[in-house]
Amino acid sequence: MRCAVISDIHGNQEALASVFEHIRKRGIKDIICLGDVVGYGPNPLECTQMIMEACDVCLKGNHDEALVEGVYLFNPVAKNALEWSRDLFLNTTHPLKSELWEFLQNLPLIYTLDDYTFVHGSPLDPTSDYILTRNIGIEDKKFREIFHAFDAVLFSGHTHVPCVIADSLEVFTLEQLGYKYQLLPGQKAIINVGSVGQPRDEDPRACYLEIIDDFFFFHRVVYDREAVCKKIFANEHLDKILGQRLLSGK
Repeated sequence: MRCAVISDIHGNQEALASVFEHIRKRGIKDIICLGDVVGYGPNPLECTQMIMEACDVCLKGNHDEALVEGVYLFNPVAKNALEWSRDLFLNTTHPLKSELWEFLQNLPLIYTLDDYTFVHGSPLDPTSDYILTRNIGIEDKKFREIFHAFDAVLFSGHTHVPCVIADSLEVFTLEQLGYKYQLLPGQKAIINVGSVGQPRDEDPRACYLEIIDDFFFFHRVVYDREAVCKKIFANEHLDKILGQRLLSGK
């Protein structure tokens, strides 16, 4: 088994294009997206089309869900970006308008492949639940429920912070792992694949995961962040913080 797993593109076309190019150069054919194609970034239409055409599977993230079903319980920055994105989808003259909207409407919540489970948030709430490493030791019951809900590996996004959580509840950063991880027989793990379009682990490079059987490789990809920032700064509906944070990866 070999595939790439991406997540949290958030309308960042430049990051997505660079990641797709990196995936292509590595000879990876199959791509799974864990959702949040839209939100925050300046190119939600383009990113949706790219994901629709390139990915074998795309799951529903909370931003994708909100764009289609209505924007609730988001902070003002995210809410404004989503409402602008929704208006863009509804009023665009894009030739694939209907197909793109239907694609986002019908995204599945969870995908399983053998003993691997893929989700945007967590099995407890596929679109919106956060698996936060800072809550280990505080929400042990929740983590036991999550580990009970999958067979071997759970792949998630949503937090924009890549890491591995072992079934011992030990957390490993990419630096600690050397950007690779191997699942041993009888073990379980939660692997957060990080974010393509808005990393928040203080590394501004796009992030994605490569799966080769029971081996997992994290890749960081440089892209033209300045170009995305310029588009965000020029868009009156997008808060400047959405561009500024791309430069620092926070």
